[in-house]
Amino acid sequence: MLRKRHWQALPQSRCALRARSASLTVMAVAACVAALAFSAPSAAQPVTERSKQKQAAERQRGELQQKLDLLKRDIDRTEAAKGSAADALAESESAISKANRSLRDLSDEQKQAEGKLAQLVRQQGELSRVVDAQQAQLSKLMRQQYVAGNEDRIKLLLSGDNPNRINRELQYMGYVSQAQAKLIETLRINLQAVRDNKAKTQNTKFELEEIAGEQREQKTVLEQEKAKRTALLAQLSLKLSSQRKEAGTIQRNEQQLSTLVDKLAALIEEQKKAEAAAREKAREAREKRQQERLARAQAKAAERERAAALAKAHSAPSPSASAAPSPSSAPSAADAIDDDEPPSQAAESNDAIPMADDDFGQPFVALRGKLRLPVRGDLVGKFGARRGDGGAWKGWFIRAAEGSEVKAVAAGRVVYADWLRGFGNLIIIDHGKRYMTIYGNNQAVLKRPGDLVKAGEVIAAAGNSGGNEQSGLYFEMRHEGRAFDPLGWVTTR
Repeated sequence: MLRKRHWQALPQSRCALRARSASLTVMAVAACVAALAFSAPSAAQPVTERSKQKQAAERQRGELQQKLDLLKRDIDRTEAAKGSAADALAESESAISKANRSLRDLSDEQKQAEGKLAQLVRQQGELSRVVDAQQAQLSKLMRQQYVAGNEDRIKLLLSGDNPNRINRELQYMGYVSQAQAKLIETLRINLQAVRDNKAKTQNTKFELEEIAGEQREQKTVLEQEKAKRTALLAQLSLKLSSQRKEAGTIQRNEQQLSTLVDKLAALIEEQKKAEAAAREKAREAREKRQQERLARAQAKAAERERAAALAKAHSAPSPSASAAPSPSSAPSAADAIDDDEPPSQAAESNDAIPMADDDFGQPFVALRGKLRLPVRGDLVGKFGARRGDGGAWKGWFIRAAEGSEVKAVAAGRVVYADWLRGFGNLIIIDHGKRYMTIYGNNQAVLKRPGDLVKAGEVIAAAGNSGGNEQSGLYFEMRHEGRAFDPLGWVTTR
C-alpha cells in the first residue's frame, strides 16, 4: 500500500526535481548577477549623440542656405554701388554675429545637458537604492536556502510521509524558487538599467566637454573679430562718414532691401507651390494605395466566396448548412487592411509640415494694435520722417544699448539672416499672407533661415553693424513688398 502511494507521488517527485533545478538555476543566475553588478561601464563612443544631431541639422539647413546664397549673389551682381566702405566690415560683422549666435546656442545646449545630467543622476540614485534592496533580499533568500539545505526535497520524497503533505511542501518550495527566479530577473533588468544610465551619463558629460571646448573656441573668435572690426572702423571712419552723406546712398540701400524682399517673396511662393504639389502627390499616392488595398480585399473576399461555394457543392446538404449565412462579397473593415504594405510615414507626417504662407497660429492682420516693440529703447526715427543723412525713414529706428535683446513681434518663419549693405546683420521674418518684419543693424542675428519663432522670442542682439553711427535697431514692416508705418500696429508703451 505504501509502495502504491509512492508510485502515486511520482508526479510530485517531478515537481521536486523541477524545483531543485530551479533552485540551482537561481543560484547560478545570482552568481552572474553578482558579477554584472561589478562590471565596468561600457566605453563611451567617440561620436556623441549631440554631434550626430548637429550634423543632421546642418545638412537640413544646407539646401535653404544654398538658395539664399544664390539669391544674394544675384542681388550683388545687379547692385550699382561698389566700393562701399561698409562692405569692408561685412566679413568681420558677419563673423561676430555668427560667433554670438554660436555662443547663445551653446549656452542653451549647456543648460539642457546640465538638466539632463541632473535627471540622470537622480535616476541613478533611485536605481541604486532599488538594486541594493533587491540584492539584500536575494542574499537573505540564499542564506535561508543554504541553512535549509538542498537535500530537503529528496529527503521529503523518500520519507514515506503522507503524499498530500509531500505535494504541498513541494509546491511551496516550487513557489519559493519561482519567486527567487523572478527577483533575480528583476534585479538583472535593474542592473542593466544602471549600466545604461551610466552610459547616458558619460555621454552627457562628453557632450558638456564638447560644448565647453566649442565655447572657448567661439569666445576666442569673437574677441579676434571684435578687435578686427574696431581697427577697421578706425581706418574707415572718415570714409564711412562721407559716404553716409552722399546723395543716393540711402536710396540704393533701400532699393537693395526692396529687391531682396521681392526675391524672398518669390522664393516663398515657389516653396508654397512645391509644398502644395508635394501634398497633392502624397494625397494621390495615399488614394492609390487605398484603392489597391480595397481591390486586394475584394479579391480575397471573392476567393473565399468561391471556396465556400465549392465546399458546399462537394458536401451533403444539411439543415444546419441551409441556415448558415453565406459569405458576403463585400470586403470587411479588417479585409481592407493591407498586411503586406506598411502605411507611408511621409504621407502621414506631411500634413504636420507648415506651409510657407501659414498664419503661424493666428492671422497677422488680427494682431494689429497688439504688437510690442521689438527692443527696449528710444524711438528716434519714425516712418516718413526726414533722416539726418538724407532721405526719409521707411521704418523705425529704435536707439538701444549694444547687445540689447531683439524680439520677434509675432510668430513666423525666419527667411533671411545675413549681412546686407546699409543694414548690417539683418533678419527677416515671414508672418504669412505676404506680411514681413525686418530687423537691421544688429550686432548678431541669433536665428537661422528656416527657423520657426514665437512672438516675443529673442532673435537678435541690437548693435550698429552696417556702418551705422548709433547703436540700436532698424525695424520695418512690409506687406506685399511695400513698407508701411508700424504705428497703429505696434504699441510704443
